[in-house]
Amino acid sequence: MVERGVGAVVVLENDAIAAILTERDVMKAVAAGVDASAPVADWMTRHPETIEPVDSTDHAASLMIHGGFRHLPVVAGGKVVGIVSIRDLMKVAIDDRSPRGV
Repeated sequence: MVERGVGAVVVLENDAIAAILTERDVMKAVAAGVDASAPVADWMTRHPETIEPVDSTDHAASLMIHGGFRHLPVVAGGKVVGIVSIRDLMKVAIDDRSPRGV
């Protein structure tokens, strides 16, 4: 995650989403004093909420706000095609409200 500059990674099982491991999951492990060799399976969030590419940014934001998480896998045809973050949604919201040509 550090190497790629991302805040979450999707864990696949037979090409299907099984879990997500986020910065928050890692911080919980660190706070618990877990050794760096601990398996991801011990700390990942299983069966995360997902959205589809056709879902709206409002829907994504609503899921994140009500679910208390900041990363949401995007799934199309049963395959993970991306992750949308709260930061991505903020960029959309700010761009939509920013004055143009300034």
